[in-house]
Amino acid sequence: MSRYGERVDGEHFIVVYAHNGLGKLRLGVAVSKRVGRAVTRNRVKRLVREYFRLHKVLFADSYDVKVIAKAGTSGLSSWQIKGALEAIVRDILRDCKHEAVSAGTH
Repeated sequence: MSRYGERVDGEHFIVVYAHNGLGKLRLGVAVSKRVGRAVTRNRVKRLVREYFRLHKVLFADSYDVKVIAKAGTSGLSSWQIKGALEAIVRDILRDCKHEAVSAGTH
C-alpha cells in the first residue's frame, strides 16, 4: 500500500484507491497533456466519469478513486476505454473482497 492507497496499473490507466470513511464514492480524473489536445482530454475524462457513474453500485463501501490516463489513451474508442476500466475495476473488487474476507467483515 502506498501513501495514498492501493495502486492498480492497467495498459491505459492507473487507478489509486483508498477507503475514505465518508459513506460515498469520490472520483478524481487526471489526464495530462501527453494524452492529447483539450478536446481529447475532456472526452477521456467524460467517458471515465460516465463509467464510474454507471458502475458506482459495485463500490459498496466508501472509496476515494483517482484515475490517471496514460499517453495513448486518446486513440481508444469508448468501448475500449470501458473495457480497460472494467479490467482494472475487476482487480480492485477482487482485492477489496480479499480485504473484507481477511478482516472477517464479509
